Amino acid sequence: MKATIWHNPACGTSRKTLAILQETPGVEVEVVEYLKTPPSAEKLAQLYHDAGITPQQGLRMRGTDAAERRLPNADDANVLTAMAAQPALIERPLVETDKGVRLCRPQDLVHEIL
Repeated sequence: MKATIWHNPACGTSRKTLAILQETPGVEVEVVEYLKTPPSAEKLAQLYHDAGITPQQGLRMRGTDAAERRLPNADDANVLTAMAAQPALIERPLVETDKGVRLCRPQDLVHEIL
């Protein structure tokens, strides 16, 4: 099984999720450091749709200016555009497998799609 993780190596939860993926037999992990290679607004829309959450639920509030920019109350298109332009606004880690997508906070949520 292939698993793609949108990863921030400075984040403990992201590192723990990556470790779960790497330690799971049969999982081929693709690591995307999203701060260096941000996903497009279209890819983010697909990920959040497949995870069953809204773009607003995927916003990183801590350590960002999302609240000041009123992004939690903005429409999906504006949130997705802001995230694609400023990837620090993306809550992490997102993991995608053929079984679905999860925002893995806490990291154990990754087991739902393995």
